[in-house]
Amino acid sequence: MEEIKITRAATLKEKPDSSTLVFGKAMTDHMFLVDYDEGQGWHDPRIVPYGPLQIDPAAKVLHYAEEIFEGLKAYRTADGTIQLFRVKDNIERMNNSAERMCLPTIPEELALVGITELVKMEKDWVPSEKDTSLYIRPFMIGLDAALGVHASHHCQYIVIVCPVGAYYPEGLNPVKIYVEDQDVRAVKGGTGMAKTGGNYAASLRAGDRAEKNGYSQVLWLDGVHRKYIEEVGSMNVMFKVAGKILTPDLNGSVLPGITRRSCIQLLKEWGYEVEERRISAEELFEAAAQGTLEEAWGTGTAAVVSPIGELAMGDKKVTVSNNQIGPVTQKLYDELTGIQWGRVADTHGWITKVC
Repeated sequence: MEEIKITRAATLKEKPDSSTLVFGKAMTDHMFLVDYDEGQGWHDPRIVPYGPLQIDPAAKVLHYAEEIFEGLKAYRTADGTIQLFRVKDNIERMNNSAERMCLPTIPEELALVGITELVKMEKDWVPSEKDTSLYIRPFMIGLDAALGVHASHHCQYIVIVCPVGAYYPEGLNPVKIYVEDQDVRAVKGGTGMAKTGGNYAASLRAGDRAEKNGYSQVLWLDGVHRKYIEEVGSMNVMFKVAGKILTPDLNGSVLPGITRRSCIQLLKEWGYEVEERRISAEELFEAAAQGTLEEAWGTGTAAVVSPIGELAMGDKKVTVSNNQIGPVTQKLYDELTGIQWGRVADTHGWITKVC
């Protein structure tokens, strides 16, 4: 692998107050880039001052959404160590997304070094206050400057980072969810299993509609039968019904979440039966009516787990876990965040220490 060329910023930014951090706003001083050209492969890895990208107006990413991304965090432990959580899983998923979106896969070592070397360089940006972290956004874009729906032969892999505050500054409060019955996020055979911007663009209208009606997120239904649940907002979702954990199976239209995978592994270790299968919205509302819908939560990198306190569909509304975080949801949150911030021993090999 080529040596990373480093160009340091002439002037460093003033770092924001950790108590006022807004997600995704305060980018650090530098970013990592590496180019891909067909026939040459990946080349010219570099860390440069953070700034605008210069791309051709005809670049395919702008017209045909040739783009994929990932999201993960760097955590500062009590002794000052900076570490990552399941970073190789993120890289593996990014390459799966690349294959689906006809972008070049990137060698794990190169993708990893782009992340770790940038985090090392920006280590002073990793906040130390409770529940804060450095958010890491690797992404890949197709840059061929030509109109026409074809795969790009010139691409870039880029990593940017920014400090983020606690996701729940006022505590782990349950959210209200509405079952979306108009728009569809993804369909089997489409791009639902890939982490690509188009999936999120497709979700905006429903999310905006839900927010205007007093709901935090939408619960997506499948695009064929319009009855089986898939994801909640931009997260995977789980339910505890009659002591059993239910979560939608990875059928090709559901993102294979890394937090989802971690939760399933922990739950099985704790003795819970976990079913990955099709779950209809009606099944959940019937369980609520019978008193067996005990807990519900979303899972994702940003929130880790997000407890659900109310489900609504049409004119039906049900309260989950008395609109309080349930014991299993709380245990998952405590265990995962404990591992991520070094408060709980990592017995699964999930942590990568950076510096």
